[in-house]
Amino acid sequence: MDFRAIGMGLAFALMWSSAFTSARVIVAYAPPMASLSLRFLISGLLGIAIALLLGQTFRLSRAQWRATIIFGICQNALYLGLNFIAMQTVEAGLASIIASTMPLMVALAGWIVFRDKLPVLGVIGLALGIIGVVLIMGARLEGGVDRYGLALCFIAAAALTVATLSVRGASSGGNVMMIVGLQMLVGAVCLAVASAAFETIHVEWNWKLVVAFFYTTLVPGLAATWVWFTLVNHIGAVKAATFHFLNPFFGVAIAAVLLGEKLGLLDVVGVVVITLGILAVQLSKQKPKG
Repeated sequence: MDFRAIGMGLAFALMWSSAFTSARVIVAYAPPMASLSLRFLISGLLGIAIALLLGQTFRLSRAQWRATIIFGICQNALYLGLNFIAMQTVEAGLASIIASTMPLMVALAGWIVFRDKLPVLGVIGLALGIIGVVLIMGARLEGGVDRYGLALCFIAAAALTVATLSVRGASSGGNVMMIVGLQMLVGAVCLAVASAAFETIHVEWNWKLVVAFFYTTLVPGLAATWVWFTLVNHIGAVKAATFHFLNPFFGVAIAAVLLGEKLGLLDVVGVVVITLGILAVQLSKQKPKG
């Protein structure tokens, strides 16, 4: 893994983790699904415009179209949509911790469902991840966390798992920025339909909402997605996913600094244990050189 890959991986983890804090601000003043749909519409159109300026086209392979649609539905509409709804009642730090367990879900599904071989280090990582989640969830449930919002976060993480499994097909064959823009438009359409059916539009306009919205649209929305696809193209999905081990730490740290969210001792211990578990699982997938 070269310095370029390390830089992209760190940038992706930081941008991806910051999205939970900005989303928490947005849903305090605007309906979650309508806000997210507008965000994806703007990000998608910008992405397509940039792609056209770079000489990219709409001519995608069948595998790319299929993966782009799946990614748009699972990550943008389901994963982010459910998280936006959940963060009306669930803290940003907790939502980011649950979302960061996606690599553990991928490894567990492969081991149980698809009978993939998992080295001892991977098994240890899964065990650590489960222990970390139990520690945090136990403390939060005793503290009266909203269980409906908590359940939405876990469903969202499962949807992100499916989205991640589709990334490989979407990122191969070029047209990366075009794919980024198109999968965002897929999410925008799905969320617009859901918002029209279930939400009442009421917006409390203020500078915090405007700043959070444009930050979320341009940084975690457009830039982070482009960096992720580019990183997967550069070093492969397995190595790229290693950087997810930074997400629990970055997620809770950003929420604590910007939103003043408090962390208990079990939260800190749980984050460290989950982080080590994710790192162990991802390292266990690396093939030795030679």
